[in-house]
Amino acid sequence: MGNTTIAVSLEVKEKIKEFGNKGEAYSAILARLLESAKKRQIQDLLMDEKDTISIEEAISNSKKR
Repeated sequence: MGNTTIAVSLEVKEKIKEFGNKGEAYSAILARLLESAKKRQIQDLLMDEKDTISIEEAISNSKKR
């Protein structure tokens, strides 16, 4: 896979660096952060309680049918 250059402010560069380990490439740091963010998004989606009902309500509804 090829490489590219992205422009970020020095402030952002330093913040990225804070997440890295000694000698770790920025690309590796960003890849790890993106993977973590993706997992968090999936977790948030799966744990979203919007439009849900309690188990008790679901049981009560099924008994009514």
